[in-house]
Amino acid sequence: MVRLPGRTGPRSARRPSDERLDHAPGPARRARERAERRRSAAGPSAGLRSALRGRSVAGQVFLLQVVVVLLLVLAAVAALVLQVRHDSTEAAGDRSLAVAETFANAPGTPAALASPDPSALLQPRAEAARAAAHVDFIVVMNTAGVRYTHPVPNRIGGKFVGAIQPALNGGTVIQEVNGTIGPLVQAVVPVRAPDGTVVGLVAAGITTRNAGGPADRQLPVVLGAAAVGLSLATGGTALVSRRLLRQTHGLGPGEMTRMYEHHDAVLHSVREGVVIVGEQGELLLANDEAHRLLDLPEDAERRSVPDLGLDPATAELLTSGRIATDEVHLVGDRLLAINQRPTDLEGGPSGSVATLRDSTELRALSGRAEVARERLSLLYDAGLGVGTTLDVTRTSEELAQVAVPRFADFATVDLYDAVLRGEDPEPGAALRRAALAGIREGVPLYPVGKQMRFIASSPQADSLRSRRAVLEPRLAAAAGWLAQDPERTERIVEYGIHSLISVPVRAGAVVLGLVSFWRSEKPEPFDAEELALAEELVARAAVSIDNARRYTREHGMAVTLQRSLLPRSLPEQSALDVAYRYLPAQSGVGGDWFDVLPLSGARVALVVGDVVGHGLHAAATMGRLRTAVHNFSALDLPPDELLTLLDELVGRIDQDETADGPGAPVVGATCLYAIYDPVSRRCALARAGHPPPAVIDPTGQVAFADVPAGPPLGLGGLPFETAELELAEGSRLVLYTDGLVEDRKRDIDTGLEELRATLATAGESPEETCRAVLDARQPFRPGDDIALLVARTRALDADRVAEWDVPPDPAAVGEVRASVTRRLARWGLEELTFTTELILSELVTNAIRYGSPPIRVRVLRDRALICEVFDSGSTSPHLRYATATDEGGRGLFLVAQLAERWGTRYTRSGKVIWAEQPLP
Repeated sequence: MVRLPGRTGPRSARRPSDERLDHAPGPARRARERAERRRSAAGPSAGLRSALRGRSVAGQVFLLQVVVVLLLVLAAVAALVLQVRHDSTEAAGDRSLAVAETFANAPGTPAALASPDPSALLQPRAEAARAAAHVDFIVVMNTAGVRYTHPVPNRIGGKFVGAIQPALNGGTVIQEVNGTIGPLVQAVVPVRAPDGTVVGLVAAGITTRNAGGPADRQLPVVLGAAAVGLSLATGGTALVSRRLLRQTHGLGPGEMTRMYEHHDAVLHSVREGVVIVGEQGELLLANDEAHRLLDLPEDAERRSVPDLGLDPATAELLTSGRIATDEVHLVGDRLLAINQRPTDLEGGPSGSVATLRDSTELRALSGRAEVARERLSLLYDAGLGVGTTLDVTRTSEELAQVAVPRFADFATVDLYDAVLRGEDPEPGAALRRAALAGIREGVPLYPVGKQMRFIASSPQADSLRSRRAVLEPRLAAAAGWLAQDPERTERIVEYGIHSLISVPVRAGAVVLGLVSFWRSEKPEPFDAEELALAEELVARAAVSIDNARRYTREHGMAVTLQRSLLPRSLPEQSALDVAYRYLPAQSGVGGDWFDVLPLSGARVALVVGDVVGHGLHAAATMGRLRTAVHNFSALDLPPDELLTLLDELVGRIDQDETADGPGAPVVGATCLYAIYDPVSRRCALARAGHPPPAVIDPTGQVAFADVPAGPPLGLGGLPFETAELELAEGSRLVLYTDGLVEDRKRDIDTGLEELRATLATAGESPEETCRAVLDARQPFRPGDDIALLVARTRALDADRVAEWDVPPDPAAVGEVRASVTRRLARWGLEELTFTTELILSELVTNAIRYGSPPIRVRVLRDRALICEVFDSGSTSPHLRYATATDEGGRGLFLVAQLAERWGTRYTRSGKVIWAEQPLP
């Protein structure tokens, strides 16, 4: 039996044979019995005195606790005294500063410093203030530090002791110095003249002995409190030591150590085996459970561990004494988890103690649980990692990467070509390898991109036909699989791949392709449980693949629609050199568009717009707005009026969609419309909620045009404003949509600054500018469409422009014809003389007859010969067909027949009738 200290009853410890273990009394028990007898003979008072003398554990504890309490009390007293003195010093500094500032700011102090004898005026005041403020000194000095006042009169005129430079700079100084009257705390402040200059200094201070007076007065109270606390702590420690004395039965340290060496480390009643091994590798003690688990002989104690017949690994662990935690060893048919620690960590005996736990059944259960946990983790990770994008190929790659190497050594994904294009698969069509992942390179499987057809006997064809997963445990013996491609399959077997699972990718009733899992590292083939896991894994991924396929189809349709609505080529014109870029969004199409529209008078309109949102609706709306801009631009309207008409159109579209049902509104569309005139080199711009255009002058300086920002189209209520810029020839006008300068990771201000920096270093041509802007954002996958339009301005030379003022007299028509004839001869366009004279005769006659002066004629030689007649009238002529009896009404009809194009545009001061003729 084993007896614990302080317990009165025995604890039985039986072997499996129910035989009693009779251990002889050890030295610890004999020492405890001797202590019991001594204490009984001497009485309780003798035992307490023995404990207080430190011969027992209780005595040592008592002395240690007294020392600790004493140190704590001393530390507390010292800390309190230091804190009180620190507080006194700070209070002295604060009071000195207040006294010094009060005296420095007192009326008359600056004047006294400026008097012929400052000491005579200031010494009485300083001493009176010192006595009233209870400080030890108030010293007034000049800016050189020479004293004018001092409590000791013979010190007047001497140099002040302390730092004064901060005060001379306008600040204050609080410091501890060893002054003329001893150690002290002083404050120095400046004395300022009415104009703010420092004309002197005032110092006030208190000596250290006076500042520490409160601390000295509190010291007896503190020491008294410390003494009382020490007494109470000593009494409490004595009570604790007496209680400990009773609990340890008066045993000394050596006696208790020997008792715990032989008994208290070993409990024969525990269900874990306990083994104590000595320093020389001998078995000191093994409880009953250790005997059973290790199958030890009866006389195992005091024998060397290697001689007990244990397996070498277990014997080596027990004799090494090294630390081990749940180290598993196979002993017979049991798996033992062994924990071992040395016994001499804190002054204990040399050796080690080990506990043994039978984990055979637990290991089997935990193994199955670990496998189940790994499979659940695989399915969970597949749910998170497969389908992160709406791309069929990328989703297939994610599926293969998730499966390798956690489930298979190699994984392949084969899909129908139609699925990769976003279409419905055709049964019986060829498959194409979309993804391949493996633990090694150089695997002889079909590469990615390879198109293949599986023969009817192969497990892949069987899987596609039955729409169920197929397991081929041993490929080397699978004749149907070997016949697929004998040369390649032989290389696959030689490579080490020996087992296969083929799973169809099903989305409802549609089979999208096939996933194959290959094993080479593990010698065991795939089993039925892994077949079920493969089906579950592919079923989850099939949803993502089908979603990506459907998105690919819809995205392709939307992109096709969008690209069909954008301009495929730019019209020919001479006013601007234009380059453009358009990048669709990564996911979904947007409503960004741009256009270049030639106008009358060699002018060109530039337009960039953006419909907020993505998808077919945004693309269709973009097409409607682009068509509307085309139609409105034919009216030759100013930019602000065109945006007003476009705003009304968008509002009507919204009303129609709201009335029809839950359609997506168009509110949020933005637009920038600009008209450039190469004759005047002026550009008129207006914008509706769109980012401002950038202008690069011929020297390379970049600025964003100050164009008033109107509301987005469809909101209504606020007018749009037109801004006019005069652009030097060779300037570049940069129009763009917000996808270029704004995304989720940066705001528009940051994007505009980055665009400014890029444009400042871009090449001179519009094409180089476009390339530099997009290269600056690489690599990137835009979340919104990007439209970029760069136009470099040209100017129409003065020798290609002819202008004449026309008086409102019908006789002036002949002079106009003569002037035009001479100009056409100079330009080498004699072939157009007759038609041009006829056109101008009719237009000028109409202006004189129906318009208002002033009247002006302008002829431009561009890609066409342009004739323009300006007048201040607002009445526009109309083309009509005159009858045979009418005397007039045929003028505009003749103009329309002779000219390629003609029309009317309105200006702020009137209107312009123009006509264009192609050059010969």
